[in-house]
Amino acid sequence: MLNLAILISGRGTNMNAILSAHSNSALKYIQPCIVISNKNDAPGLKIAKDKFGIATEVIPSNGKRGWQYDKDIVSVLKKYHIYPSNGIVCLAGYMRILSPEFVREYKLRILNIHPSLLPSFKGLHAQKQAVDYGVKLSGCTVHFIDDDVDTGPIILQESVPVYSNDTEEDLSNRILQLEHKLYPLALKLYSEGKLKVEGRKVILLDN
Repeated sequence: MLNLAILISGRGTNMNAILSAHSNSALKYIQPCIVISNKNDAPGLKIAKDKFGIATEVIPSNGKRGWQYDKDIVSVLKKYHIYPSNGIVCLAGYMRILSPEFVREYKLRILNIHPSLLPSFKGLHAQKQAVDYGVKLSGCTVHFIDDDVDTGPIILQESVPVYSNDTEEDLSNRILQLEHKLYPLALKLYSEGKLKVEGRKVILLDN
């Protein structure tokens, strides 16, 4: 059983998808323990608490940056028994870059979902980048976090078409529906021991 923490900054729609999958018994080896936000007005906090009965914590930055701030996150993780040996951390619309120290402590234990087919269109506004570039396909990527932004080993990817009349909002909504399916699936595979990391490659094991 893996103890799960989810980090959010806003609506928490991917958090909702993960917790819904758990409620529907799709994540048998996951135990959600805590939802953490850097913003006290994140709507996802209320969803976690009222809809799913999951504990929540708000950790404001108060000007802290990097590891100085992330130490507070790690303290809360350990308070809820989420250690590198038994835990998994999912970033779900979390709008802070993790420090190298945090990433090293929870190496290959931090997952993120990004609204593009990485390595294309890293960083913010990936959907707008895709529309502006004129690509015909975009999608989403679930990946491990490493020391850089949107560069960690890729776990799963799925694509959606990009139409010539798409706005950023159109594409964002299309990708978001896919995210809600792909993120719980990646977490399920991880929790069942069906992922093996070899360098940059994540290999899906049959059993």
